[in-house]
Amino acid sequence: MELILWRHAEAEEGSPTISDAKRRLTPRGEKQARHMAQWLRSHLPSAAKRTRVLVSPSTRTQQTAHALQLPFEIERRVGIDSTAPDILAACGWPDEERRVIVIGHQPTLGQVAALVMTGVEAPWAVKKAGVWWFSHRGDDKETPVSLSAVVNPDFL
Repeated sequence: MELILWRHAEAEEGSPTISDAKRRLTPRGEKQARHMAQWLRSHLPSAAKRTRVLVSPSTRTQQTAHALQLPFEIERRVGIDSTAPDILAACGWPDEERRVIVIGHQPTLGQVAALVMTGVEAPWAVKKAGVWWFSHRGDDKETPVSLSAVVNPDFL
């Protein structure tokens, strides 16, 4: 299985009149999402057929997902208040046959990255619009996980 964690791009600050779930991408965030989506599409062989995209219900994650131009599922288990085990269960880690892209939030994506790599949740940081790409090529949970790429929009 390939698991791609993609943190939403830069979003507007919260305010008393805007709930956290309704925060939108800034113009810079829209640009980050477009650049990262372009990079992802260029590295996803047969993207539309073999890739499942799970997106938090928040506005900013859905805007980030739209930049990818692939069908996506809104999945509450990858939402703002999700846990690392919630996200791994939602994507079927490590048994799902398709590649899965999760577009979600910090600190949970960092916790997922740590859990996948080390077996223990830790407060790892995933930058805004950043991607962490993992591969698991075994039939059991004991098979090592490979970190295939870590890409931040500042490098594109």
